[in-house]
Amino acid sequence: MKKDTLFTKRKNNTMNFDFGKETAEVFDDMLDRSIPLYAELQRMIGEIASEFSQEGTNIYDLGCSTGITLATVDRVVKKKVKLVGVDYSEPMLAKCRERFKKYGISNDNELVCRDLNKGAGIINNASVVILNLTLQFVRPLHRDNLIRDIYNGLNKKGCLILIEKVLGNDSMFNQVFIKFYHDMKKRQGYSDMEIAQKREALENVLIPYRLDENKQLLVRNGFTSMDVFYKWYNFCGVAAVK
Repeated sequence: MKKDTLFTKRKNNTMNFDFGKETAEVFDDMLDRSIPLYAELQRMIGEIASEFSQEGTNIYDLGCSTGITLATVDRVVKKKVKLVGVDYSEPMLAKCRERFKKYGISNDNELVCRDLNKGAGIINNASVVILNLTLQFVRPLHRDNLIRDIYNGLNKKGCLILIEKVLGNDSMFNQVFIKFYHDMKKRQGYSDMEIAQKREALENVLIPYRLDENKQLLVRNGFTSMDVFYKWYNFCGVAAVK
């Protein structure tokens, strides 16, 4: 696993964060060091996917990046399913293909290069759809269309697994939680400069909602049954069933 050093050097003009080749090379390390309880979160995603998966259906990972979550689902889900990974970044999909080739994958699978801002457009016969830290990168203008497309493409009793970085409802707690998150990143070896530069790079790219706003987004697009399964300060996971 190549170490994330993208922001170790001071940049005069920090560019917007992107998911190109440089990011793809270090993305696994970035996730491991930047997402709270990431290994446990992967286990939980696999567990929920296994519970709601249906024989002969499709499981989608929208924003699949290097394929970590798809590989988790492949190991855990014992039913015969098709795994579909969608990402707009060809370098990320290339890393995903490398992972599948290196470690093997038992289920039928397909990788699709597509910008989710244009709607998923491919969701059908789905028992599980995963949005793991992906929706926050979709422009707010397009989020309703995407969630509606997912709802329409899910089979009855199908599950959407949504994990997001979220804003707090209270501004004081929001700032405290951000501080705790930065403290966690320091414990993982990131410097103050790396944290500050990455936050600046993400400012116009990652647009978080509050938890209640994400729930409202799900409700107005058809979901009525949902609950929080993961919460760590300013990170949250919700499972919603059709």
